[in-house]
Amino acid sequence: MTRPSPDFDANAWLQAWQQGLSQGHVQFGTWMRSALEAAPFDVRAKAQMDFALRQVVDAMNPANCLTTNPEAMQAALDSGGASLVEGASLFLADLAKGRISMSDDQAFEVGRNVATSPGSVVFENELMQLVQYTPSTAKVHKRPLVIVPPCINKFYILDLQPANSLVAHAVAQGHTVFLVSWRNVSAEQGHLRWDDYIEQGVLRALGVARGVARSDKVNTLGFCIGGTLLASALAVAAGRGEKPAASVTLLTAMLDFSDTGELGLMVDEAMVATREATIGRGGLLKGRELATVFAALRANDLIWPYVVNSYLKGKAPPAFDLLYWNGDDTNLPGPMYCWYLRNTYLENKLREPGGTVQCGVPVDLSRIDAPAFVYASREDHIVPWKTAYAGTRLLGGETRFVLGASGHIAGVINPPAKKKRNHWVGDLAADAGAWLDGAQSVEGSWWPAWCDWLAAHAGVKVAARSALGSAEFPAIEPAPGRYVKEKAA
Repeated sequence: MTRPSPDFDANAWLQAWQQGLSQGHVQFGTWMRSALEAAPFDVRAKAQMDFALRQVVDAMNPANCLTTNPEAMQAALDSGGASLVEGASLFLADLAKGRISMSDDQAFEVGRNVATSPGSVVFENELMQLVQYTPSTAKVHKRPLVIVPPCINKFYILDLQPANSLVAHAVAQGHTVFLVSWRNVSAEQGHLRWDDYIEQGVLRALGVARGVARSDKVNTLGFCIGGTLLASALAVAAGRGEKPAASVTLLTAMLDFSDTGELGLMVDEAMVATREATIGRGGLLKGRELATVFAALRANDLIWPYVVNSYLKGKAPPAFDLLYWNGDDTNLPGPMYCWYLRNTYLENKLREPGGTVQCGVPVDLSRIDAPAFVYASREDHIVPWKTAYAGTRLLGGETRFVLGASGHIAGVINPPAKKKRNHWVGDLAADAGAWLDGAQSVEGSWWPAWCDWLAAHAGVKVAARSALGSAEFPAIEPAPGRYVKEKAA
């Protein structure tokens, strides 16, 4: 909160009065933080106040005001005021959209230059479409891979561009890949519950993939809340005496919600009860609301730079596929969202054997005895890595844990060709700290290690079929399908 902004490095800030402003801002933040630390509040209350205080201090950065941002003032002078006119135009456009633009929305189109991996939709219901991707190798592993992405975002973060697509990478390794494309729900689907996401979402997808591939088991992957859904679904299946998964991969996913980071500061009984009273029996959590919360967690990265560049300097945001995806909001059904809040973030019941009843089955994660690959990102501010590690103790099968560098998205989307970052590997230990103490750092992406692990559970290789789908589940439309293209209303 008190570290000087990168904006302070600009030469314009070296003028004495501007240095005074910037240093005054830093000192103000330091003083406020010290005062809060000395206040007689409990740990949670202090953390909540610290979060709120950080929002205020970040907003008060002199760089965020026209008259105290010398670069913005210089741009106005150099352009004869044209930058201010353009900034006002950009502000009004964003006001109409209800959000701050971070990328050129006109530069991308789902299916044209993002989410372009070839394939077909082979199943759909009111909740999801199941996409099967076209093989790119002559032979493929017998067991397919079924990916369950988060339902709070669009799936194409896993298929942004060919060069950084986890989907395309898995296909190139000889896996038949199926992927759940969650519907961007409207008021008509506002009645859907968590159980529907388990039964009609994950379990249905696993069943269809097994049928199309003619395989008794499938490899599975869940990302973020998709991992929570996947683990819940596999536990439900186990409770029914079924074991459809040959392996489980969890990417930045929480099963034990003991420490949920700053997101958890916003969840308490009053907040959840209010949500249950308003949308718990039907309605929508708007995707824009959720996106605003995530942006507030990193306001200096996801809010203020775009305010300054667009509104103060009159510079339209450039085309950036990752930020285009970040602004492609997704709604959630109220009943589903409320169940998730209460049973995970608030009461942390998923970690308890029988703590939740899903689809009529008491859920016990230890009944998932398939081998598991659990990945976390060290700088993840949404799923703290130690929390992801805690989930390894809840699963019943042999589990491998890998820790990657960077954050929630950049850590996951790290193709080997980029030769960026590093990751840590090691045998499971009593706790996350002990694991890290004994872990070995490995240069480069974690993807090759995962691919080697996955191949061992994927079965023999067989000739790839040219036709997608099957007689029972024929191709409906080309990938990426209709659902991912629907915009949040």
